[in-house]
Amino acid sequence: MIRIVEVGPRDGLQNEATPIPTERKAAFIRALAAAGLKEIEATSFVSPKWVPQLGDAAELLARLVPPPALLSALVPNMKGLERALETSIERIALFTAASDAFTQKNIAMSVEESLQVFGEVAAAFRAARPGGWIRGYVSTAFECPYAGRIAPARTVEVARRLIEIGMDEVSIGDTIGVASPREVRALCRAMAGEIPTEKIAFHFHDTRGTAIATVAEGLAQGITAFDSSAGGLGGCPFAPGAGGNLATEDLIYFLEREGIATGVDLAALAHASLPILSALGRAPVAKAQLAALSASPPK
Repeated sequence: MIRIVEVGPRDGLQNEATPIPTERKAAFIRALAAAGLKEIEATSFVSPKWVPQLGDAAELLARLVPPPALLSALVPNMKGLERALETSIERIALFTAASDAFTQKNIAMSVEESLQVFGEVAAAFRAARPGGWIRGYVSTAFECPYAGRIAPARTVEVARRLIEIGMDEVSIGDTIGVASPREVRALCRAMAGEIPTEKIAFHFHDTRGTAIATVAEGLAQGITAFDSSAGGLGGCPFAPGAGGNLATEDLIYFLEREGIATGVDLAALAHASLPILSALGRAPVAKAQLAALSASPPK
């Protein structure tokens, strides 16, 4: 069974300067869930000073009780965890990278320092939420905008350490959207025997139009979990040149045409991000979204 982790409300909005009202974000998440998406990364407990768009994390989650889907939130450190634990969140994500240069820019720590902090955060979260779930992100898994190409062995090492400190899953990120199917194949083979396949997800960006090709290779290598963002929203504020995430609409269309049922209503999904795009003053650009909207235009 294929799992799709919708990251639009967090990764899709974190880089946007135009403030989005909390209720509009909540409506976005409800619409995504109504379209059939079962796992949604809703927000982040990073400092509002660094990502002001997500400074309303606690208020947003309070508006989503009971949760319309399995909601998760990014937690950068112990202070962020303290804020998260004041809400009802049962699923968190921790964010490191395969490159020290990137983690220094992103979370002001080396990779090793981040892993030490995450071990403490994971233990504290488990104590507070015994039935909770933790994801670990490995960003810049193929190439770093500051350090260049990343050897597969380095990405495997960081992913393995995350599993060892208690992650339920690792999401392997092509942060600047450079990976080819050959590179995905090489990384999957390097991870084989080191990390259980069922604990691996891929997070592709479509900066150079290769995201669906890399998803196809991931599927061929047995990967069954993929991140995506409705409307192709997002990028990374700490990675110059990082284009939007893989559009969830494009991913759903591809999977369904390949005969892989997703349980997602593509027409409903295509409409879900329109209020957010409108607030940002932006027209839809995701190809499958545009096709779906042409068949079922907004009323």
